[in-house]
Amino acid sequence: MAADLTGMYLTLDDGRRAVRFSRVYDLPIDRVWRFVTDPDELAQWFPSRAEFDLRPGGTVRFSGDPNMPESTGTVIAVDPPRHLSFEWGGDEVRFDLEELDDKSTRFTLTNVLAEQNTAARNSAGWEVCLRALDAKARGERFEGPHAGANAPWKEYYEGYVAAGVPSGAPIPGAGA
Repeated sequence: MAADLTGMYLTLDDGRRAVRFSRVYDLPIDRVWRFVTDPDELAQWFPSRAEFDLRPGGTVRFSGDPNMPESTGTVIAVDPPRHLSFEWGGDEVRFDLEELDDKSTRFTLTNVLAEQNTAARNSAGWEVCLRALDAKARGERFEGPHAGANAPWKEYYEGYVAAGVPSGAPIPGAGA
């Protein structure tokens, strides 16, 4: 069975390559903001635990990912509860939240890529992460990126490669 791919590979207005995902959650914007800024909430769906100094130029501390060493990044921009962007491993990650009505929020994740050949790998990883966030938003549990070898990334990766999304970057934990 083919993976249901929800990401889009695109070129931004400034010429940089990115992958983008969008979801609508039946939750108020302040609740979704906590999903992306509270370290304990974020750790349940994001690949690493991330602790933010929520100000432009602030430090982001990443830890707890068995496939990546502990590291730091920089907050690029923050506009609570609508936007957060930060540097992570050379990439830029953006979370944009849009209040649609009193009870729902559009969540958009954009991963601006430092290297084009990471597009399929990162897209597959975000699919797994966002499945965990989708479950969290419904009040359910899904291991997502923390399921280790059982995380369902391979089907997504193969789907993105078959769709022509640039690939070839090493896959952490896979020895590739």
